[in-house]
Parts: sequence; structure tokens; C-alpha cells
Amino acid sequence: MATTLMRNTAPREHPGRYYGFMSAVTVLAIVGAGVTAVRANAFDSGAFDVPFAFWLTAGLALIAEFRPTRWGGLWMSPIASIYLVYVLATMITWGFLPALVVQSGAIVLLSVQIQSSAWRTIFNVSQQGLALCVAWTVWNAIAGGMAWNGTAIELLAVFAAGTAWTLTSSALVAGRQGLRTGTGWGELTLQWLKSEWALRATQVAIAPILATAAMSSWWLVAASAIPIFSVYRILQTAADREREADHDPLTGLLNRKGFQEEVDGKLADAAETKTAVALLILDLDRFADVNSALGHEVGDQLLVELAKRFTTDIPPGKKIAHLGGDEFAFVWSELDGMTDPMECAREIRARLDAPIVLADVSLEVDGSVGVAVFPDDGPDFQTLFRHADIAMYESKQRAGTYTRYGAEFDHHSPERLHLLGDLRRALDHPDAPGVNLFYQPQVRLVDGEVIGAEALLRYSHPERGVVNPAEIIETAEHSSVMRMLTERVVDIALRQLRTWKESGYDLRMAVNVSVRDLQSPEFTDFLTERIDAYGVNAKRLQLEITESALMADPRRVLQNVQRLSDLGVGISLDDFGTGFSSMQHLRRLPVTEIKIDKSFVTTLCDDPDNAAIVSTTIDLGRALDVEVVAEGVEDEKVRKQLEGWGCHAGQGWHFAKPMSADAFERWMAEQRQGH
Repeated sequence: MATTLMRNTAPREHPGRYYGFMSAVTVLAIVGAGVTAVRANAFDSGAFDVPFAFWLTAGLALIAEFRPTRWGGLWMSPIASIYLVYVLATMITWGFLPALVVQSGAIVLLSVQIQSSAWRTIFNVSQQGLALCVAWTVWNAIAGGMAWNGTAIELLAVFAAGTAWTLTSSALVAGRQGLRTGTGWGELTLQWLKSEWALRATQVAIAPILATAAMSSWWLVAASAIPIFSVYRILQTAADREREADHDPLTGLLNRKGFQEEVDGKLADAAETKTAVALLILDLDRFADVNSALGHEVGDQLLVELAKRFTTDIPPGKKIAHLGGDEFAFVWSELDGMTDPMECAREIRARLDAPIVLADVSLEVDGSVGVAVFPDDGPDFQTLFRHADIAMYESKQRAGTYTRYGAEFDHHSPERLHLLGDLRRALDHPDAPGVNLFYQPQVRLVDGEVIGAEALLRYSHPERGVVNPAEIIETAEHSSVMRMLTERVVDIALRQLRTWKESGYDLRMAVNVSVRDLQSPEFTDFLTERIDAYGVNAKRLQLEITESALMADPRRVLQNVQRLSDLGVGISLDDFGTGFSSMQHLRRLPVTEIKIDKSFVTTLCDDPDNAAIVSTTIDLGRALDVEVVAEGVEDEKVRKQLEGWGCHAGQGWHFAKPMSADAFERWMAEQRQGH
């Protein structure tokens, strides 16, 4: 049942009360069952005749438990839940004790099917035994203990008994769950009743029909099983569709949503058994090269083959997910003190050693693994997932194969952790508010023509208000949120480019990209797909990269930058002059533009050294046939000096502050009128 087999979280408050509650329910169930059986005269000689219809009814109730599945987001089985129909029909036809036997047998069999622990099975049998005691008491009080004849008063009694059963079972499990999680008892009860009322009403409505059939002939019981199981087959189809929402359609593995639910359950078990749980994230290397060289179909086949490798001979307690693209996630549970979590990472890496042959091509697959372990590296899924992601990124930085999370890899404060979670939630839904762009014009100095704009990130937090963009980038860049943020920024920027084009403004858009973006071969594929989707000219998009990004992993970054350039996208070397290898990068990179850092530009009229750096950089750009844009143009004197030196364009408050899209279009209209 949904309320009996729900996944749990670890006890957080009052463990003594929690286990005391469990014990009390078990004792009350034993006493209540005995008292109710006596009141029902269940032990009197001849009180219960055993017709074949009863054995058939009991058998059908047990048969129903061989296919446990999920329904409504709670652990239960639409087909397995048929036993409530047969239990109620047994109670009103043959009495309390036979119904208790059928119900207890069905629960035990279902618990075996889903591998419930012994104490959960005992609790489930006990709390539903109490629910049946209450249901029989209500039935007896209204129907007066008369044999089932199908009268109106008996029908009312059945509905009342079924309602009492549901309320009692839900309340008892809510009490247990509330003590485990600290969630309000009433809140949990209402949550489960809301999700189950339609199913329970259907079960209670069918029970009188089955009882009437049982009183007539056993073959009517057999015949009634067909429509009953058909109804639940429809429910199972709905449950199967829900299951599909938890699995990746390509590989059949869990997706992120299903993976989180699985990990939550394992963390609950680990908290009870005092064992460890390892969460691992694998990011494949050079996966985009396979897509580019052999096509996405071969890339998909590669992912499917890897999924088969990972799921072959998997040990107990291990679950695998495909998070999308080239990322897989793993969870190992029940790790004792003698087990090294890094053995889990080594096993994953071992399954990448042998090449994969696809379309007569032998492919060598490599990747980096990040490891986080419960409880040492985090108390919950979100923290563990983030820490494993940071460890995976650290592994890539070190050109290693696997790395366990260490606090030294993560410099985020608790406030930033909350900010990261809030930012992820804002990015999870395409239409969610909060993340937006402001635009600062870039002006051609020779004639004052607006040639483009730089897209500048703005994030409005629901409580903190507008957050400093530098804090956002620093918080997100070492997690998978950075990729989500870049994708949102690119979407907004390309959509705005299309809008400007439709409004008659043929501008270019400069977008900053991170180290993580430049190291991901999939970024080019994403960018290509979005440019085609919005129907914009790739040459209108300018990607700004920093020298620090290039130095993080020069070989991989240079390779990806070349692919971006081949796409037609402009490459701008941002903050030029603040690094240590500018000449080397200008020689090796397909750079189309240099942006002089504002720290040199703002004071060039007062500082001869800065003036020399700026003028030399402009001369260098002219010699290499690369455009030069000066940031930080704050006054007319600086603008004239830059124009005199032959600088191509300028950007700064002298022209305009960063502004929203609507304000930018109004500003553009004013500029047109001025000219």
C-alpha cells in the first residue's frame, strides 16, 4: 500500500520516540487483533465455515502481490493493492479473523517482493492489522454483525469501514514518518489521503460486488477477477508511464529525478544501519568528437553500450543513472568501514578500459570520476551530488582518473551553497524568473555607430535581490550549474539577437563563457543547435574568453575554440594584458578581437605606462588584423585618444550604462534619431 511502503528518510528527531512508537503500534496490533477476534466470535466452533470461494478469494489476493510497482510517487502497487478489495470482501462475508489472515499474508508476500527489511514488514503488518480492527468495529456497529445480504445499510457500512481503514493506516504511517523527518503528522496524512482517495474509493466500491459474488458461487468470484484486474491494469499503465518519467529513454537507466529518489532511499537505510553510501559522477572525455566524426547516432550507440557495461554483473546496492549528454552517476550503498569508496571509482574506470567497437570502428573511451561519500562528505543528495561534481571537475583539472571530494576543492560558504541551490532551481525551468541579461553598447569610435552589445548577467534572488554577477560566477563555475547558466544566457542572448534583427538592428552580441564551457566538447554542439533554432547568423555572436580560461587546460580549450571558430562564431580575448601569455595565445588562437582591460583604459590619459600599454596593444591588433575594443571608456577625453590611436570600438559609461533589453531598444531609437 502507498502508506505502508513509502520510502523513508533518516530519523532526525527523537529516535527514542520513533522506536517507541513502532513498538507501541506492534503491541497494540497484537492486543487489538485478539480483542477484536474475541468480539467477533472468531474462535467459536463453527463460527467460520471454509467454502471454496474463500480459498479462491484469498488466493487471488496473494497472486496480486507478484508484480509490485509504483503509483502516485509513493511506494505501492496498483495491482498489489487489489488485496484491500479482497480483504474487505472477506471481512464482510466470512468475518474478521479470515480477513486478518488474508491481509497479513498479502503484506508479507508484497514485502518479500520489494525486499523490505524485517522491521518494516512487522510494522506494515501491525499498522494494517490495527486498521482492520477499526474497520471491523465500524462495520459491526453499523451493520450489526449480520451476514452480507447487500442491503443499503450494509453498503453504507462497507464504505464507512473502508474509510476507517484508510484513515487509520494513513494516520499511523504519518505518525511514524513524522517522527523520522520532523514533518508535521497532519501534513503527511493529508498528503497521502489526497494522493490515494480515488484509488481507495474504487477499492471500497468493488468490495461489495465481490462479496455478493462470493455468496452466490465461487465461479462468480473467479469471473469477477477479470474486470477487477482490468481496472488495476489501467492503473498500472499509468504507473508505468510515471516510471518512464524517472528513466532515460535512450539507455533505460535512471534519470536525475529517479536517481535522486533512489539515493534518498539509500541514505535513509544507511543512516539506520550506520553504513556509508558513495555517490560518483563520471564525465566522459572527448565524447563530442565521436558525435562530430561519426554522427550522433553512433554517439547514442556508444552511450547505450556503456550503459550495458555498467549494468552487467552489478553488485547489490548499486544503482546507475544517465544524467544526459556524457554524464553518468552511480550510487553504492551499504559500504562498511572496511570498504574503500575509491574501489567503486576504480571499478567504473575498469569498465572503460576495453575499447567499444561500433560501426567497425574501435573507440577508446576515457573519463573522469568524482566521488562523495555519505555521511562524511554530505548529509543529503543535493550536497553529495554537488560535492561529487566538484571532485569530478578537480579530477579533470589534474588530468587524473578519479578524485574524492575534499573541502580544499570547495571555497563556498554556506550562504553560497544556498545561493547555488536557489540558482539551480531558477534554471530548472525555462520560464522561471530571476536570471536575465543587461546589455552595454559597443560603439565604433570613428563614426559613433553602435555595432553591438555585451550581454551582462543579472540574477534577482527572491530574498537577496540583485546578486553581484561575480559572486554568481564564482559560486557556479565549479558545479554543473555553470553549464545550465551558460545555456540559459546563450538562449536569452540569441533570442535577443533575433528580436533586434526583426526590429532592424543588425548588431552583434558578445557573451562571456567560462572555463567549464570551453573544456566541454558538447558546448559547440549545443551552440550550433541553438543558433539554428533561433535562425541567427553565427557571425553575429562573439564569445569572450579570458586568458585564465586558456591556461586551465590549454590543449583541450584550444581544440574547442578552433571548433567554435570554424562554426563562424567570433572569438574575443577578454581582459587582454592582465595575463602572462598573451602573445602566445594571439599566435595560436583564431582570435577575431582583443578587449583591452578597463584597468588600463580608464586612466590612460593620466598614466603614461597605461597609455603605452593601450597604444601598443592597438598597434599589435592592427598588425595582426584583429579588431581592438577598449573597455572602461568613461569620458570624452579617453574616447578621443583611443580614436586617435586607431582603436576600433569602445565600451563604457561614456556611451551608456548596462541596461535592460527594453531600455536598450529605446536608447537605440534615440541614437538613430540623433544621427
